[in-house]
Amino acid sequence: MSGLPGVLPDGAPTIRVTAMPADANPYGDIFGGWLMGQMDLAAGSVASRHSGGRAVTVAAEGMKFHRPVIVGDEVSVYATLVATGSTSMTIDVEAWRRSRHKEEAFMVTQARFVFVAMGEDRQPRRVPPMAA
Repeated sequence: MSGLPGVLPDGAPTIRVTAMPADANPYGDIFGGWLMGQMDLAAGSVASRHSGGRAVTVAAEGMKFHRPVIVGDEVSVYATLVATGSTSMTIDVEAWRRSRHKEEAFMVTQARFVFVAMGEDRQPRRVPPMAA
Protein backbone atom coordinates (compact mmCIF):
# COMPACT_ATOMS: atom_id res chain seq x y z
CA MET A 1 0.00 0.00 0.00
CA SER A 2 1.63 3.18 -1.17
CA GLY A 3 1.27 6.43 0.73
CA LEU A 4 1.51 8.36 -2.52
CA PRO A 5 -1.53 9.37 -4.54
CA GLY A 6 -2.13 7.43 -7.73
CA VAL A 7 -3.04 8.36 -11.25
CA LEU A 8 -6.79 8.18 -11.83
CA PRO A 9 -8.05 6.02 -14.69
CA ASP A 10 -8.85 7.81 -17.95
CA GLY A 11 -12.36 9.13 -18.47
CA ALA A 12 -15.20 9.95 -16.14
CA PRO A 13 -16.10 7.66 -13.26
CA THR A 14 -19.09 5.39 -13.75
CA ILE A 15 -20.35 6.34 -10.26
CA ARG A 16 -19.34 9.11 -7.87
CA VAL A 17 -20.76 9.27 -4.32
CA THR A 18 -19.97 10.77 -0.93
CA ALA A 19 -19.44 8.28 1.91
CA MET A 20 -21.95 9.07 4.67
CA PRO A 21 -22.14 8.23 8.40
CA ALA A 22 -24.83 5.55 7.84
CA ASP A 23 -22.29 3.66 5.68
CA ALA A 24 -19.62 3.51 8.41
CA ASN A 25 -18.66 1.53 11.49
CA PRO A 26 -18.32 3.24 14.91
CA TYR A 27 -14.74 4.29 14.03
CA GLY A 28 -15.80 6.23 10.91
CA ASP A 29 -14.46 3.68 8.40
CA ILE A 30 -16.81 2.78 5.57
CA PHE A 31 -18.06 -0.82 5.51
CA GLY A 32 -16.39 -2.99 2.86
CA GLY A 33 -19.81 -4.31 1.86
CA TRP A 34 -21.02 -0.79 1.08
CA LEU A 35 -17.99 -0.19 -1.10
CA MET A 36 -18.44 -3.54 -2.85
CA GLY A 37 -22.08 -2.61 -3.48
CA GLN A 38 -21.05 0.64 -5.17
CA MET A 39 -18.60 -1.30 -7.32
CA ASP A 40 -21.32 -3.81 -8.26
CA LEU A 41 -23.64 -0.95 -9.23
CA ALA A 42 -20.96 0.55 -11.49
CA ALA A 43 -20.14 -2.80 -13.11
CA GLY A 44 -23.85 -3.49 -13.57
CA SER A 45 -24.29 -0.18 -15.36
CA VAL A 46 -21.52 -1.09 -17.81
CA ALA A 47 -22.93 -4.61 -18.30
CA SER A 48 -26.49 -3.37 -18.92
CA ARG A 49 -25.34 -0.75 -21.41
CA HIS A 50 -23.18 -3.24 -23.31
CA SER A 51 -25.77 -6.00 -23.37
CA GLY A 52 -28.71 -3.68 -24.04
CA GLY A 53 -30.77 -4.96 -21.13
CA ARG A 54 -30.85 -6.86 -17.88
CA ALA A 55 -27.57 -8.29 -16.61
CA VAL A 56 -26.91 -10.05 -13.30
CA THR A 57 -23.77 -10.46 -11.21
CA VAL A 58 -22.44 -14.02 -11.19
CA ALA A 59 -19.00 -13.40 -9.65
CA ALA A 60 -16.84 -10.85 -7.91
CA GLU A 61 -13.23 -11.97 -8.14
CA GLY A 62 -9.99 -10.78 -6.62
CA MET A 63 -11.50 -8.18 -4.30
CA LYS A 64 -8.63 -6.24 -2.73
CA PHE A 65 -8.94 -3.48 -0.16
CA HIS A 66 -5.85 -1.24 -0.26
CA ARG A 67 -6.79 1.51 2.21
CA PRO A 68 -9.84 2.69 4.14
CA VAL A 69 -12.56 5.09 3.06
CA ILE A 70 -13.76 7.44 5.78
CA VAL A 71 -16.96 9.40 6.27
CA GLY A 72 -17.02 12.44 4.00
CA ASP A 73 -14.68 11.02 1.35
CA GLU A 74 -15.71 11.33 -2.28
CA VAL A 75 -15.66 7.84 -3.81
CA SER A 76 -15.26 7.54 -7.57
CA VAL A 77 -15.82 4.12 -9.13
CA TYR A 78 -14.37 3.32 -12.57
CA ALA A 79 -15.68 0.27 -14.44
CA THR A 80 -14.27 -1.03 -17.72
CA LEU A 81 -15.50 -3.89 -19.89
CA VAL A 82 -12.48 -6.12 -20.53
CA ALA A 83 -13.95 -9.30 -22.07
CA THR A 84 -17.13 -10.86 -23.40
CA GLY A 85 -18.25 -14.44 -23.82
CA SER A 86 -21.39 -15.66 -25.53
CA THR A 87 -23.62 -14.51 -22.62
CA SER A 88 -21.10 -13.10 -20.12
CA MET A 89 -19.22 -9.86 -19.60
CA THR A 90 -16.10 -9.32 -17.50
CA ILE A 91 -15.65 -5.87 -15.99
CA ASP A 92 -12.63 -4.52 -14.12
CA VAL A 93 -13.57 -2.09 -11.37
CA GLU A 94 -11.49 0.32 -9.28
CA ALA A 95 -12.73 2.54 -6.46
CA TRP A 96 -10.81 5.71 -5.60
CA ARG A 97 -11.19 8.04 -2.61
CA ARG A 98 -10.55 11.74 -2.34
CA SER A 99 -10.76 13.71 0.88
CA ARG A 100 -13.41 16.43 0.71
CA HIS A 101 -10.88 19.26 0.87
CA LYS A 102 -7.93 17.85 -1.05
CA GLU A 103 -7.10 16.99 -4.64
CA GLU A 104 -5.05 13.81 -4.13
CA ALA A 105 -6.87 10.59 -4.96
CA PHE A 106 -5.99 7.08 -3.80
CA MET A 107 -7.16 3.73 -5.15
CA VAL A 108 -8.90 1.99 -2.27
CA THR A 109 -10.39 -1.14 -3.79
CA GLN A 110 -10.26 -3.16 -6.97
CA ALA A 111 -12.00 -6.28 -8.26
CA ARG A 112 -13.17 -8.08 -11.37
CA PHE A 113 -16.92 -8.63 -11.78
CA VAL A 114 -18.58 -11.12 -14.13
CA PHE A 115 -22.13 -10.53 -15.34
CA VAL A 116 -24.48 -12.61 -17.46
CA ALA A 117 -27.06 -10.99 -19.72
CA MET A 118 -30.59 -12.20 -19.00
CA GLY A 119 -33.68 -12.20 -21.19
CA GLU A 120 -37.23 -11.49 -20.09
CA ASP A 121 -37.58 -15.22 -19.43
CA ARG A 122 -34.72 -14.91 -16.88
CA GLN A 123 -32.52 -17.16 -19.03
CA PRO A 124 -29.05 -16.18 -20.33
CA ARG A 125 -29.04 -14.34 -23.64
CA ARG A 126 -26.29 -13.54 -26.11
CA VAL A 127 -24.24 -10.35 -25.79
CA PRO A 128 -22.50 -8.47 -28.58
CA PRO A 129 -18.74 -8.91 -28.82
CA MET A 130 -16.46 -6.14 -27.65
CA ALA A 131 -15.75 -3.42 -30.17
CA ALA A 132 -12.41 -3.86 -31.90
